[in-house]
Amino acid sequence: MPKPQHPLISVFEVESVSSLTLNEPAAWLCDFYCIGLKRVTNANEVKLKYGQQTYDYDEGILSFISPNQVLGLSVDKSAVQLKQSGWMLLIHPDFLWSTSLATTIKHYDFWDYSVNEALFLSEKEETLLVDIIKNVQQECHSNIDKFSKSIIISHLETLFNYADRFYHRQFITREKSSHQLLERLDHLLSDYFGRGDLITQGLPTVGHIAQSLNVSPKYLSSSLKVLTGQNTQQHIHEKLIEKAKEKLSTTELTISEIAYELGFEHLQSFSKLFKTKTNQSPLAFRASFH
Repeated sequence: MPKPQHPLISVFEVESVSSLTLNEPAAWLCDFYCIGLKRVTNANEVKLKYGQQTYDYDEGILSFISPNQVLGLSVDKSAVQLKQSGWMLLIHPDFLWSTSLATTIKHYDFWDYSVNEALFLSEKEETLLVDIIKNVQQECHSNIDKFSKSIIISHLETLFNYADRFYHRQFITREKSSHQLLERLDHLLSDYFGRGDLITQGLPTVGHIAQSLNVSPKYLSSSLKVLTGQNTQQHIHEKLIEKAKEKLSTTELTISEIAYELGFEHLQSFSKLFKTKTNQSPLAFRASFH
């Protein structure tokens, strides 16, 4: 990579990186934030691996990688030369110290998305973000003064806010994929509740559900929030209440027995959740139903 003009932040065009030839899979861990807006033209030969996911860069996309995340490159044949274009923005956490972004950067859910959940950009969106990145680059290459950091932070906040906006747009425009994810979630929960796993394993966690669906927890919750207005935990609770209503209305089980079958150790916890979701106690619901 080219030598950075600033010790804690670096912006460069991917084409300026020295040619990289891969003979075998490689992996590394970075201690900085990495924002990549790029394409890999030989994506059929080279795969980027992030966690357990792989993604082939056959379109212009924007990805966000947090510090201490393991990255890897794998190749489909020997001696492949990586051919890519676009921009990279690298930020050391120390650069954010004593700024507004030091506390707010983690509020952006996309830092916890997997690379295969990257942001697909329209030509207009890509142009807008590239202009912001160029502004950051220009500021990094200028003489550093007391205004430099606050100006760069302002550009970064604008970049992150646009990315957040475009992600919400993506959840809507890629409606088929989002609804398929919702259908898979509903099927998974129905199967989980139907097997009686609640008694032995309790309620499924958001992490377990996301892993089963092969997505990151934050991406799953963000997608559901746009589609249904509820995050994953709330969606799990809704399915649980549906199951509780079914048992209350079709069986002679006591409230305590139903709570136990739904994975609750204490009747009070079940009654409290049921009342929060329905504005009725389980007993009142059963009475009104009959």
